This record gives sequence, C-alpha cells and structure tokens, in this order.
Amino acid sequence: MTKRALVTGGAGFLGSHLTERLLADGYRVICVDNLGSGRRENIKQFLQNDDFQLKEVDIRKDPGLPPTDEVYHFASRASPKDFTEYPVQIALTNTEGTRHLLDYARDYDAKMIYASTSEVYGDPEVHPQEESYNGSVNIRGPRGCYDESKRFGETLTAAYKRKYNVDVRTIRIFNTYGPRMRPDDGRVVPTFVTQALRGDDLTIYGDGTQTRSFCYVDDLVDGIRAVMQVDEPTYDVYNLGNQNERTIRDLAKEILEATNTESDITYEPLPEDDPGQRKPDISRIQEDLGWEPTVPLSAGLQETVAHFERILRE
Repeated sequence: MTKRALVTGGAGFLGSHLTERLLADGYRVICVDNLGSGRRENIKQFLQNDDFQLKEVDIRKDPGLPPTDEVYHFASRASPKDFTEYPVQIALTNTEGTRHLLDYARDYDAKMIYASTSEVYGDPEVHPQEESYNGSVNIRGPRGCYDESKRFGETLTAAYKRKYNVDVRTIRIFNTYGPRMRPDDGRVVPTFVTQALRGDDLTIYGDGTQTRSFCYVDDLVDGIRAVMQVDEPTYDVYNLGNQNERTIRDLAKEILEATNTESDITYEPLPEDDPGQRKPDISRIQEDLGWEPTVPLSAGLQETVAHFERILRE
C-alpha cells in the first residue's frame, strides 16, 4: 500500500526538497502552503505528478486536511528579514498552526516530525549545543517571534505526546543551504552569493568572527528521513546540522572564491541578539540513527552558486 505524507511549508526551500525525496521514495504527497514565503516555482516540476497534490491553505486556521500516514511540519517563515515584517504571523504559525497539526496527527494516528530550529538555543552559553541544553533566548527581542514560538511548539509536542501519546519527533535544524533558497532570504549564504554574483561587496555584520556550521540540503533531508523512518526513536529531539564550524569572515572568503568575483567585504554593525556561536552536537543522532552529513561545503556551494546564477539570469 502506498504511503501518504503531508508536508506543511512544502513549497519552501526545505519543504520542496523533502517533497522531492518523498515522491522519489514512492509516497503520495500533499503539499500544504499558503505561498507566503514558499514559491510555486519550487514545486512546478511536481504539479503533473499524480502522486502530488497542492493545497493552498493556512495552517493557522483549521485546515481540514485528508488522512495521512506521516506529517512533516515545516511551515514557518524562517528568514531574519521576515521577523520584523511578519512577527505575529510567524508566532501563530509555530503555536496555533502546530496545535492544528498535532490534532490532525492525533485524529489519523499519523507519525509527525516537528521542524524546530537551532534558534531555540538563542545566543548559547554552551558550545557546541547539545539537545539537553535549554538555551538562552531573549523572548522580547526582534527574533523572539521565531525563537520563542518554536520553543513553545516543542512544548506543545511534548504535551501531546504525554497526554495523547501522539508519535511526534522533533528535529532542531541548524544552518542549511542549497538550491531553491530565495535570493532575498536574508540568511548569510544566499545573501553572500547573490551579492557576489551581482558584483556587490559582501556585507558582514559585526567583525565576522561569529561562527556558523553549514549543512547542505541533501544531507539534511537524509537526516529528516532517518528520524521519521525509525520505529521507536530513543529520543524525542535530535539536532540536525553540520559540525564543520567556520567564521562568517571565512565563509565570505570561500564564497568570493566560489563565484570568482572581484567583490570585496564590507562591515556593518551587528544586529540585536545575533548569536556569537552556532555548532550542533550531533552525537545523539550519529549513535542512535547512524546519520551524519557528507557533502563538503565546497561541493554544496558549487550547486548553490549555479542555482543563483540561473535565478539572476531569469
């Protein structure tokens, strides 16, 4: 019998890659997206597939969805640029929207993955960040609409698991990059790549010594599938990301080299609550599920640069 999967945020960057993998694995996929930040361009290749269905609904309202076997909850704006323009929408997507999805999974006895984020760790006081760390988040700051609503979404998943025995697994996603990101996304990789391809200087906020770890999207999708496919995971929460930490300044230099541009680097003041360090401890998922990233940054950047070259030409 063909398995059914529902992917919220399925027209977004991560959701569309996950949808592609599920279709390749023989699933019937319902993509749920209000196309606020997701793009129809990301899913146009699936529209003629009989196993794919797009539902343009908003999960902040009761979406009234058909039965499914697996739920992948990836709906939420995640770009820092959106935090100031859409704070209420983001907060409600990750709280009220998550409640609707948990009720839906409960009604149909479906397994569910809740896509949380490394932002639940805030500006961390421990390094690298492991799942047992509860974080240091400014709940009233400009990033709080996203950071804290994702944290409350995790609280909801734990409550539904305890109260109703819903089979929900949480993944905390660290910096991920790859094709299908928006040029105006606001996150560092698409920002640097599009600046370089346009011949503009790359803008570093702060002195560039803050660190991030970058995971290619194909690796991340492998990790998502590993978390869903295990019958009884040992843990409720898994970090997903790459441990190959580097400074933002070093990333800028690698992108300058990958794009073969004459652009330079400029510096601007650091935004409020921007984390100083970000690196996952992935020993839990390595030991329990045998997953770890394999795509080197140089190879992933090559694919990403090619994607943005096409976008900018069009």
